[in-house]
Amino acid sequence: MTLIVETVTNLKRMGHKVIIVSSGGIAVGLDALHLPHKPKQLSEVQAIAAVGQGRLIARWNMLFSQYGEQTAQILLTRNDILRWNQYNNARNTINELLAMGVIPIVNENDTLSISEIEFGDNDTLSAITAALVGADFLFLLTDVDCLYTDNPRTNPDARPIVLVPELSEGLPGVNTSSGSGSEVGTGGMRTKLIAADLASNAGIETIVMKSDRPEYVPKIVDYIQHHFRPPRHIGNGTQQQFLDLQDTELEQLRRYDVPMHTKFLANDNKHKLKNREFWILHGLITKGAIIIDENSYDKLLSKDMASLTPNAVIEVRDNFHELECVDLKIGQRLPNGELDISKPIQSVGRVRSNYTSLELAKIKGLPSEKIHDVLGYSVSEYVAHRENIAFPPQF
Repeated sequence: MTLIVETVTNLKRMGHKVIIVSSGGIAVGLDALHLPHKPKQLSEVQAIAAVGQGRLIARWNMLFSQYGEQTAQILLTRNDILRWNQYNNARNTINELLAMGVIPIVNENDTLSISEIEFGDNDTLSAITAALVGADFLFLLTDVDCLYTDNPRTNPDARPIVLVPELSEGLPGVNTSSGSGSEVGTGGMRTKLIAADLASNAGIETIVMKSDRPEYVPKIVDYIQHHFRPPRHIGNGTQQQFLDLQDTELEQLRRYDVPMHTKFLANDNKHKLKNREFWILHGLITKGAIIIDENSYDKLLSKDMASLTPNAVIEVRDNFHELECVDLKIGQRLPNGELDISKPIQSVGRVRSNYTSLELAKIKGLPSEKIHDVLGYSVSEYVAHRENIAFPPQF
C-alpha cells in the first residue's frame, strides 16, 4: 500500500487526477477478528466485511495523510447505478471529489452486495468506474509484468504481448484457454481482458502491469503521452502481423527504458460508446430477452436510429418489469410469425423495455396502433425508445 500511496502522490504532483479501486475489506476484517478462514455463510462474510471496510479506509487515510492528501470512500453495488440519475450522481460525486483534490477510493460494498447485484471482481468494477468518469487510463495491477502468448512459467517459448490494438478481434497466436487466477500467461487473466475490453469500448487506454512496482506508472504514462507511436494498420492483423507488432513495440520500450507492460488501445471517438450506451450495456443487470428479426435489427443500426416497435418482436423470454434491462437478440421468423427454433439466435445488444414481459408477449408482432386495443392502454408506441437501446461498437 505504501508504494501505491507514493505513486498516487507523485501522479497528483504531475497534474493527474487519480482514483483507486481497492479490495481487501473482508481480508482486513478476518485479521481484525482473528479468524483463520473466510466463512461460507453470506451473512457472516458481510459482517466481517463491515468490520474490515472501515479499517481498510483508515489505513489508506493514515498513509495518505503523511503526504498531506485527503481520501474519500465510495462503496458501490450495481443497485447503486440501476437508474440513470443514480449513475450520473455517482459520476458527479466522484468528479467533485477530484476537483477538490481528494483521492476517491472505490470498493464494492461487500457488506450489502449479493451475487445478483455484485460487480463480480475488482477488474470489472475498475473498468466501470473508469468509464463512469471518462478516465484517460486504467491501470490493472497483477503479479506478472504483462500478457504472454502462453504461460511463461511452463513454456520457455512464451512471448510477451505488449500491445493490443483491438481486443474484440481476439489475440492471434495467444493461448487464453488455460487456468484461472494470474498464474498463467493470459488464460488466468480473463477478468483483466474483460475489463480491458470494457474500458477500450469507453475510449480508455488500459495497461496491465506488475503490482509490486506501482512506481512504474508515471513512466508508462509519460511514454504513452510523449513517445508511443500507434500502429499504422487498423486492428490486430494476421497472427504474424500481430507478433511483429509486439517486436516493434518491445524495441520502443527498450529505446525509452520503459518497464514491461501490456497496452490495450482505446477505441477511437467513432467507435467508442457514449456514456448512456455504456451504462445500458455494462452497468445494468439483464432480466430477460427480446428476440427480433434481422430486418428490424438492421433498422435499429441505421443512421436514422429507429426505435424498437412491437411488430419487430418475435418472442419474449423470461420475466421482466417495465424499464428493466433486457438482452436483445435476433432470430428468424417463420411464415406464421413465430420464432424458427431450428435457426441460431444471436445476442446483439440490450434495451430498457417500456413494457413488462407479460404485456410484450400480448402485443408482439403487432403494429403500434394496436397496443391500446389489446392492453386497454398504451404506455408508449415503442417497446424501447432509441435512447434506451445500446449495441457494442460496430467496426
